[in-house]
Amino acid sequence: MKADKEHWASRLAALAAEYEVPGASLAFWSGGDLYECATGVLNTITGAAVRTDSLFQIGSITKVWTATQLMLLVEQGRLTLDTTVAEVLPGFRVGDRKATETITLRHLLTHTSGIDGDLFVDTGRGDDCLERYVTACATLEQTFPAGGSHSYCNSGFVIAGRVIEQVTGQVWDQALREQICAPLGLAHTWTLPEDVLRFSSAMGHGDDGGLAPTWGLPRSIGPAGLICASATDVVTFGRAHLTPGALLAEPAVMREPLVALPNPHCGGRQWGIGWSLDAWDGHQVAAHTGDTIGQHAALWVLPELETVVAVLVNGGRSVEFQHRLISELLHSLHQLTVPEPLAPPTEPVDVDTAAYTGVYERAGSRIQVSSHGGGLRLRTEPTGMLVGLAQPRTLDLTAVDATTFVGRSNGDATWDAVVFENRPGGPSYLHYSGRATPKTG
Repeated sequence: MKADKEHWASRLAALAAEYEVPGASLAFWSGGDLYECATGVLNTITGAAVRTDSLFQIGSITKVWTATQLMLLVEQGRLTLDTTVAEVLPGFRVGDRKATETITLRHLLTHTSGIDGDLFVDTGRGDDCLERYVTACATLEQTFPAGGSHSYCNSGFVIAGRVIEQVTGQVWDQALREQICAPLGLAHTWTLPEDVLRFSSAMGHGDDGGLAPTWGLPRSIGPAGLICASATDVVTFGRAHLTPGALLAEPAVMREPLVALPNPHCGGRQWGIGWSLDAWDGHQVAAHTGDTIGQHAALWVLPELETVVAVLVNGGRSVEFQHRLISELLHSLHQLTVPEPLAPPTEPVDVDTAAYTGVYERAGSRIQVSSHGGGLRLRTEPTGMLVGLAQPRTLDLTAVDATTFVGRSNGDATWDAVVFENRPGGPSYLHYSGRATPKTG
């Protein structure tokens, strides 16, 4: 079905206003045609208008690009997914000796390394920043043994970026340009601020609508979340994953389910190589989202429907906005129904919650779960470098079943899912926001 560009430009503007989004850019490819539209402002102080070629921070969608870079090296026979990191990076070390010896590239790309991996540390602007970051990983502990579960791991993708540097002999940014940007003709995809500022580019905004406290993340986080791009360039990259030979000879390999997620209510039920995987109305969806400092991005690839959608925003109620937009768009294009986020059951569920109370901790976050009003209250506190960038959150949890709960902050319309896991003879975990956080007290 052909899309009506004027209709979607109008809907983008209306939804942005409804969800208090300062500026947004939408691009999608369907039925063999590319559509792009934009609305709002890049910066609420300057009032500069968003254009279809404006650059936004795409955050963790960068991880799919980094995974693609490594898969290109795998196809060339220079690595395998089961190559250990230590084979490529002789100085690599994390806090656990066994993990140091056994963590493979497959573990990194599927978030199953077990590394406590939200280490946000600025190791400078030099070309050695990834090397210095990997050195800093020597103190990181394991949340579980390598391969023992799934926990979203930013550090794992920075390490993967350093592997790319070691194999190609180039800094990650340059390897990205030669492996992906140049072959696809991506003229609006950059990583460093001095390059981004040559273009129309977005500034992030906080919950209060004001400018974010800083523009972006340090260069050391590059392979995990530093790409800035136009929505059209993001769609072009997504299309390459539907076309054998555009980048990879067999891009579908990255969409093969490899890991079942312990919390399947956070945007996907499985994980492949770099991609979060789900099925909507029986159609596979490979997706990734990205959050930086006041900017939010989402990419959806539906192989069977030959449809790719990217939406980039710089603030506002982004989760609600993006869900509403993709729901309307896919229903219009394909009569496809996007699942609603998990919500409380109509009838209360009686659960003994005593075993779930306590303190759960990982790098960058401390979570307190306490009894409250016959149920549970969850309080997250950012730690380390994330203090002042991430905000504390308090969720009053409602049971969905014996181990699954939902909660939301005051004013939020979307419920967040929390899954508790008590391992016989082992640690207890809280699975929330894609992370496995072990109970420490």
